[in-house]
Amino acid sequence: MPGRLHYGTSSWSEKSWVGVFYPDGMPPSDWLSYYATVFDSVEADVTYYRVPDKKLVDGWAERTPDGFVLAAKFPRSVVHGGDQAQPDGDKVLVPDVVGDDCKRFLDAMGRLGSKCGPLVLQFPYFNKKAFTSRQPFFDRLDAFLGALPKSFRYAVELRNKTWITTDALALLRRHRAALVLVDLLYMPHPADLHEQLDGELDLVTTDFVYARLIGDRKAVEERTKSFDHIVVDQGSRLDRWAALLRTLLENVPEAYVYANNHYAGHGPATIKDLVARYEALAR
Repeated sequence: MPGRLHYGTSSWSEKSWVGVFYPDGMPPSDWLSYYATVFDSVEADVTYYRVPDKKLVDGWAERTPDGFVLAAKFPRSVVHGGDQAQPDGDKVLVPDVVGDDCKRFLDAMGRLGSKCGPLVLQFPYFNKKAFTSRQPFFDRLDAFLGALPKSFRYAVELRNKTWITTDALALLRRHRAALVLVDLLYMPHPADLHEQLDGELDLVTTDFVYARLIGDRKAVEERTKSFDHIVVDQGSRLDRWAALLRTLLENVPEAYVYANNHYAGHGPATIKDLVARYEALAR
């Protein structure tokens, strides 16, 4: 029996979904409750831009049913080092700088209890100015992951494609953190990573898989300003995703996968398409 696939979208608060996903006239305060009748999981994007307060997180818990899982991103201050366009390598993951925001974030997310899904360290692309090489970053990541409470599950997204090595995967494995499998314009498709070096790169670093379908923001926004329909055909990539998830779920109990509006134009339609292709492989 393959593991369980949790799936949904990256955020639930898109205004242009009203009328195509949310019923016409539905107030934003009801969106999450409605969303949870369609999907069993969501990735909260809002936590990247500000540390959520306890009242906000309590509201998420109250508006979702038992069994629902809400994943969330660590705040930008922790993984990016501030609000500037370029990340600040002197601040990223430095405890004296990010410790307070990190603690407040974890304290808030802990209020979800069993509804709290994996917490994502979404790192940006780091140029030489941020980190002269990958080793200083991984030394800092090693210490940071080691200091995090074990009561949560963590996933790490790397956007420097040459940094995804056996050593990096071994580091994540030591801390039981998942490598985020990301479908992003300048990153290799995770199916290619899976095949790399004749299987030497084992992408499964803990007891769950975490995947994000992000896509090419510019390509989608050139075609639409309203995320209420598919504007980019990602069928061939979704077929590869479906096959990869089938393979990986033979060895882990669960996987989480989320689709962004910028992947093809409409996150709900994308994730439904992927799940249909995934389920078709079992027939």
